[in-house]
Amino acid sequence: MPRRQGYALLIALVAGTVALAAAVAFGTTLLSGPRPTPPPPAETHAAARNPVAPATSGGNWVATWTAAPVRAEPNTPNGLPGRTIRNIVHTSIGGNVARITLSNLFGTVPLVVDQATVNTRPVTFKGAAAVTIAAGGRIVSDPVVVPVAPDSDLEVGFRTPEPGGPVTYHPNSHQTSYLVDERGTRPTTNWRYLTAVDVRNERALGAIVALGDSLTAGSRSTTDANARWTDVLADRLGGRYGVANAGISGNRVVGIGRGTGGEAGTDRFERDVLPVAGVRTVIVALGINDVQQSPQETDPQRIVDSLRSLTERAHARGLTVVGATLTPFEGFPSWTPERNAVRLAVNEQIRAGTVFDAYVDFDEAVRDPAAPNRLLTAYDSGDHLHFNDDGYRALGDRVDLASLDRAPAPRSDAL
Repeated sequence: MPRRQGYALLIALVAGTVALAAAVAFGTTLLSGPRPTPPPPAETHAAARNPVAPATSGGNWVATWTAAPVRAEPNTPNGLPGRTIRNIVHTSIGGNVARITLSNLFGTVPLVVDQATVNTRPVTFKGAAAVTIAAGGRIVSDPVVVPVAPDSDLEVGFRTPEPGGPVTYHPNSHQTSYLVDERGTRPTTNWRYLTAVDVRNERALGAIVALGDSLTAGSRSTTDANARWTDVLADRLGGRYGVANAGISGNRVVGIGRGTGGEAGTDRFERDVLPVAGVRTVIVALGINDVQQSPQETDPQRIVDSLRSLTERAHARGLTVVGATLTPFEGFPSWTPERNAVRLAVNEQIRAGTVFDAYVDFDEAVRDPAAPNRLLTAYDSGDHLHFNDDGYRALGDRVDLASLDRAPAPRSDAL
């Protein structure tokens, strides 16, 4: 065969093959229609993380984390419009269903939240993605199916699309959270709007609420180490109870000092203790700021009476109360022998068993045996009032777990 005819035959064969392939492709299109474009990987992953499933897990609602609202955040007269708030919180117990509580306690106008998530799972409020929280109000979300591990960090995110008045917040959380806006993502140690995360849990007996001051909030502990004494206690409990931290730095038993310690314990008891999901026992660790913070309380009986009133109010709701002795602070600028005498007088009555159902001797756990009005150097953060991580561990280890299971003492009017 001449070379020219060979080339022609080869070209014809190739052309026929191409035509046949095109016909097959056309026929397939007619039969099946156009194929959809696959979703981007991010959307595929999001769908896998957020399956539609009913929130029907058994068990009771128990708080795994709480934070007491402290005040309106400075310099936020219009809220955080257009921002996404990503609060990072550390859980005490786990569950497969969660719900969140958002507070607008210090807001002056309604607050709009148009999307919320727990570990990327969408959260709804009465079936809607958006919710409006009245000034001074709070709202609990619908249950969301999401695995919540014990002793782990959990992200609760939400967006506030429009101006909402001053932000209700808890400063100095010792936890890194994030604020997202058009400039990017910035770290923060403030918890904003979020005041509780509850889980469904079949094993937990209830929740322990720690009503306290900076020593409960964990002041001067290592950020993100979860070294507060309440974290240590939660680890020791091993899931038997959720632990809810209601500590506020600068907080007092009664009255309000010149600092920013929020409402006194006697005033916020109904707000920060009684509504906690599954609350069974209260640990009261208040009084040192009444002793040392201006205006100082010079009468130890007034402090004791205020502590005892908290016990009586807890008993009225069937709760057990464990109280903590007041820890040393010699070397702190406000220390004087007279103020220390007030502290010792309060501790004497706590140890006598006339104030609480049981007590935990925080004083004995952290004081220097050679100088009992001072903190042990190994536990001192450096300011002679607050603890380092080892000091907070000593407090958490000191709590008698059996005392948390005790039934409350009978009320005097029931005798």
